[in-house]
Amino acid sequence: MPSWAELRQQFDAQPSDPEKLQWLEAQLKTALLDVSRLRGDRNVVMYASAFMQKPAAPGYTTMLMMEDINGLMACMHGMRWDRNLTLVLHTPGGVPGAANALVEYMHEKFADIEVIVPTFAMSAGTMMALGSNRIIMGRQSQLGPIDAQMQTKHGSVSAGAVLETFGRAQQEIAGNQNMAHLWHPILQSMGPSLIQESQNALEYGEVMVKGWLAKRMFAGRGDEAAELAAAAAKHFNATEVHKDHSRRIDRDEARSVELTVDDLEDSQHLQEAVLTAYHVVSMNFTVTKAVKLFANHLGTTWQKNL
Repeated sequence: MPSWAELRQQFDAQPSDPEKLQWLEAQLKTALLDVSRLRGDRNVVMYASAFMQKPAAPGYTTMLMMEDINGLMACMHGMRWDRNLTLVLHTPGGVPGAANALVEYMHEKFADIEVIVPTFAMSAGTMMALGSNRIIMGRQSQLGPIDAQMQTKHGSVSAGAVLETFGRAQQEIAGNQNMAHLWHPILQSMGPSLIQESQNALEYGEVMVKGWLAKRMFAGRGDEAAELAAAAAKHFNATEVHKDHSRRIDRDEARSVELTVDDLEDSQHLQEAVLTAYHVVSMNFTVTKAVKLFANHLGTTWQKNL
């Protein structure tokens, strides 16, 4: 597998900007074709975001959004549905409703879906991974908590933290009425709607993921499927366990709640193909204005630029 430095040398050796872009496209197609061949001639789609290369870009440009269904549909056009799907996923997350839309669309098309995580599939990206039949992760790969994040005038706050704060206020005021004076400005800034919306958002994500797990990853577990799905969804949604929305959930922790997780290192050739695709896309994000990309093994690409 060529390293990032070796790929960059090959890229820099191209004599013109158009040829550099053609080289990136050719390398990505070749890598995704290799993934397809190594996974039994499956359809392959890669969805990636430039959140690491463009940290100063407006958050909504690199997040998973409703418009991403257009990229997925463009890359799935013309595929053979009987060959099922391998999704290579690299995203910081985004809108849970967008994850819902993309996963449900894929479920309509494919009887079997596997997700490969080269490095990061966080938040709503983790939701998408949990909607698959299996996940393939390397030592460097990570998922993350799925607890909802609420947008307030003070910025993004954890829905779980909102409910924990309200519960703590209730407990302290019940124990000492004088504490009401201290809690009043805090509770007033939260408002009753934020508390209810936080509860709704947490339940929405957990119920959605629980349903996917029961239908897909735990489908062969018989009477245990519903119970296993509920426990796994609850674990990923537990603010009190993870403490921080960016916390790393590695493959060992994913397996601890019975998820089907295969090691990327089990196939050296697959690892090389996946990481080559990841490096090429990362390079594309570095040298172009692209903030988001869908690509498939057939050479179709959908790209969003700043």
